[in-house]
Amino acid sequence: MKRTVLLKSIKDYIVLAIGCVIYCLGWTAFLIPGGIASGGGTGLCTILYFATGIPVAYSFFVLNAILLIIGFLMLGKGFGVKTIFAIILSSLLFDFLPNLDFVVTFDDRLVTAIVGGLVEALGIGLVLMSGGSTGGTDIVAMVINKYWPISPGRVYLITDLFIIASVLLVPGKDVNDMMYGYVTMVTFSFAIDWVLMGSKSSAQIYIFSQKYQEISDHIVHNLNRGVTALNSVGGYSGQEGKVLLVICRKQQLQSVVNEVKAIDPKAFVSVSSVSSVYGEGFEELKTGFKRKKD
Repeated sequence: MKRTVLLKSIKDYIVLAIGCVIYCLGWTAFLIPGGIASGGGTGLCTILYFATGIPVAYSFFVLNAILLIIGFLMLGKGFGVKTIFAIILSSLLFDFLPNLDFVVTFDDRLVTAIVGGLVEALGIGLVLMSGGSTGGTDIVAMVINKYWPISPGRVYLITDLFIIASVLLVPGKDVNDMMYGYVTMVTFSFAIDWVLMGSKSSAQIYIFSQKYQEISDHIVHNLNRGVTALNSVGGYSGQEGKVLLVICRKQQLQSVVNEVKAIDPKAFVSVSSVSSVYGEGFEELKTGFKRKKD
């Protein structure tokens, strides 16, 4: 058991490290050379770099150190080690990667904004999937959500809008620079959902059939999926029966439907999409932070 936990922990840290490298490359190879600042703490540090020349690595580390201290004071010792690891590693990468002179440029800055957002999302997706976080506005959202009834999503949106708009305060930057930042923000938002949910997209299936027991046995033994039988009563007929609830990957959806129709061609099947399923056989619920217990 200890060996399994150790191997899983090592795997998480390897994925976390790879995610940090990809995330930082999105900035150092695309966005920063392209003069584009997106949202989040890194976006704020990038705008500071454009205005003063202070390297992103230094401001990124200082900003997150301050936010971590505030988080500890207001939320308690609830920050995961992976988050601290990701912040330190990202700070080092922001200092090291520019020395490689690995810069990808496009003739059209719009392409740079979109590609940069995609690369950034891939990196952050791997970080989040490994149970980590790069800090920044994540910490701000947690602190605000603890004391005020504002959802984290709204905090992210508001802070990103203001951070990107603040690029107008930098001499030589104009509305075009701000709009490219918003393009990166929108691209990142859609891409991160795809990275986190695309591979985990599942289907929730309700099966109405008099042959529920036979259908249940086939799904359990032939498809290796769990089935829950719910008591039901027909609203018109008043007849009691069972409704089967099955949750499966979308790749398995057609196989489940085929099994049902082969046993009972008259069965009624209702299917709905599920973006996240946590538990045995699916994903483990992970987070880079733990809330302070009251």
